[in-house]
Amino acid sequence: MIHKYKLNNLKIVIDVHSGTVHSVDDITFDILDIYSCDLEDIVTKLSDKYSALEIKEAYSELKELENTGLLFSSDAYMDKVLGEEREFNTKALCLNIAHDCNIRCGYCFASTGDYHGGRKLMPLEVAKQAIDFVLKTSGTRKRLEVDFFGGEPLLNFDVVKAAVEYGRERQTEYGKRIGFTITTNATLLNDEIIEFMNNNMDNVVLSIDGRKEVNDRMRKFLDDSGTFDEILPNIKNFVAKRNEKSYYIRGTFTANNLDFCEDVIFLADNGFKEISIEPVVAEESNEYALRHEHIEKIYEQYEQLAKKYIEYEENGKGFRYYHFLMDLDGGPCVYKRVSSCGAGVEYFAVTPEGELYPCHQFVGKEQYIMGNVREGVKNKVLQKSFSQNTVYHKEKCKECWAKFYCSGGCQANAVNFNNDLKKPYDMECELQKKRIECAIMLKVYQSVNN
Repeated sequence: MIHKYKLNNLKIVIDVHSGTVHSVDDITFDILDIYSCDLEDIVTKLSDKYSALEIKEAYSELKELENTGLLFSSDAYMDKVLGEEREFNTKALCLNIAHDCNIRCGYCFASTGDYHGGRKLMPLEVAKQAIDFVLKTSGTRKRLEVDFFGGEPLLNFDVVKAAVEYGRERQTEYGKRIGFTITTNATLLNDEIIEFMNNNMDNVVLSIDGRKEVNDRMRKFLDDSGTFDEILPNIKNFVAKRNEKSYYIRGTFTANNLDFCEDVIFLADNGFKEISIEPVVAEESNEYALRHEHIEKIYEQYEQLAKKYIEYEENGKGFRYYHFLMDLDGGPCVYKRVSSCGAGVEYFAVTPEGELYPCHQFVGKEQYIMGNVREGVKNKVLQKSFSQNTVYHKEKCKECWAKFYCSGGCQANAVNFNNDLKKPYDMECELQKKRIECAIMLKVYQSVNN
C-alpha cells in the first residue's frame, strides 16, 4: 500500500507498511498511477510526456525499491498484533483532581468542569491511592506519568502539592520514576504556583485559544467577561521562568475561527515555542461545531501553517506545532502505532471518588467505569475490548494509508459520535490525514533543503 500526494512543490510517496517516505520527480509520480500495468503499456500511456528511455529508467528504479521492501511492502505487524496477548501494565494516570472550574468555556466537553456529576475536589487520600495504584500495577515499567487535570486542577493546589510529594517518596521504594504534568487555564498562576510547577512538573499545558477576540468568544469567566487579558500575561510570566523545561500552549479552533493559522502565528509572535491549536470536537447542532463544508478551508489553513512553519524556521523564529511533530526514523513502538493512546489498557482517568475510567473523556459515562484505585481494574471484559481495538480491528482503518500515524484515532470520539469503539469519527480522520501530510512534507522539505 502506498499514498502519494503533492504539497509545497514536493511530490511525496509514502510506503505505508515499511514507513519509508520518498521524494520523487514528475515521471516517477506519474508512473505510480499505472504501475500495475505492463511496462510497454506504461510507455504507451505516458509517451506524450516522457521518452521511452526515461520511463524505463524510472520504472526500473521503482522495481528496485519494491524488491528491497521500500515500496509496496507487506505488513509486518498484523500477525504479531492479532496473535499476541498484551500485558496490562499501567503506564499513566489522568487525575481529575478537581471536578470544578473557575471559567466557562463554550465548547467544554466536561460540562463546565463537573462532568455531569456535581462539583467536587479530589481528597488527598484518593490521590495517594491513585499513585499507589499506578506504581503497583506498572509491572516492569520504570517511567510512569501522572497528569493533574480538571476542571481546573489549581482549584485543588494543596492536594496537587501533597500528591507530588507523596509520589516522590513512593517511587523510590519501587525503583521507578513518575513524570508529573498539569493542564491549567492559567487564571490562577502566581509566583508560588509557578515556582512549584517549574520545580516539579515535567510538562505543563496552558490553555489559550489565540487572538483576544477568538479566545474571549469561548473562554469566559463566570461573569461572562473574557479571560484573555488575565491569562496572556500569566502565561508569558510562566514561560519566561520555565528555563527551557517542557511546556506547551494548547488552544481550540471552532467554526468561528476557521482562520486558525492566524492564532498559531499570534502565539508564535508572542514568543511561545511549543504550540497546539486543536479542532473542536462537538455535535453539529452546536453553532461553533466543525462541519463537512469547513473541511477544505481547514485543509488550506493547515497547508498555510506548514508554509509559515518553514518561513519562521528559516528566519530564526522557529516554533514547534504539536501536530507537525513526527519522527520518521525511530518512531513509536508497534503497539503505539496500531492502538492509539492506550486508554483502558495502560492509561486511566481517576475521578475525585477514585473511580477508574478509560480516559478523561469517558468520565461520567457509568457504563465505562473500569474499577477503582483501591481494588484496581474490575471490568476485565471492558479492558480486553480496549486492548483488542487496534487498527486491525477497525474496518475503516484496515485499508487507510494513515493508520500507523493516527493509530486508529480517539476512542472516546468513536463512542461519542458513533456509539462504537471500532468506528472512528469521520471528521477526526479527515483532519488527521491532512495534518500527517503536512508533517511529512515538512520532514521531506527539511531533508531536501538540509
